Amino acid sequence: MSRSEVREFDAWAINTIGIPGVVLMENAGRSCAELIKEKLAGATEPKVCIFCGTGNNGGDGYVIARHLVNTHIGVSVVICGPREKIKGDARINLDVIEKMGLRVQQLDVADDKLPARITGFAEGCEMLVDGLFGTGLLGRLNDDYVRLIEAINEQDLPVVAVDIPSGLDCDTGRPLGAAVKAAVTVTFVALKKGFTFDSAACYTGKVFVASIGIEPEMRENSGS
Repeated sequence: MSRSEVREFDAWAINTIGIPGVVLMENAGRSCAELIKEKLAGATEPKVCIFCGTGNNGGDGYVIARHLVNTHIGVSVVICGPREKIKGDARINLDVIEKMGLRVQQLDVADDKLPARITGFAEGCEMLVDGLFGTGLLGRLNDDYVRLIEAINEQDLPVVAVDIPSGLDCDTGRPLGAAVKAAVTVTFVALKKGFTFDSAACYTGKVFVASIGIEPEMRENSGS
């Protein structure tokens, strides 16, 4: 799927089929959490740090956090960006995990000590989760987010990317200034167009396609 096809499919699922966006987010996050649990099955006291942006990709991260905590996996959630920008379905899921008592930390991406802060967040973790940006990202990242992504890449830990490695262009498979280098990417509904280019492989790692509860074939069969 291209960027525009992803948007069209989501709009169809919500507006035509009638699946609320928060349900699609729940299904996406749960699918990702299941794979993370499989990857951590051999760890004694596993801990994961989830870096969340202010959009729906971050919302997926909050769902992931809830499902991991429910299976007694240690979770640290870090909001990367202004908290007041978090709206809609993402805000619903942020509110849920905070009411559950999960600690949610805030990161100022303009912090001069950002690399050291990322290292601090990652300390003691077996895995990092990239929930910063989704498929809708366009244009070169600003320098603060380039520094953030580079700092995540410098950690000696496997990264699971949610839907797409943050900073990777959905259509071209090229980094928009910088991109997370994931060990695993859990992408939703279908492979993204950019993943088919050789340039993307060093960023996506192994790609798994996860369901959000409705498949592209359903749209084709419905004729809409």
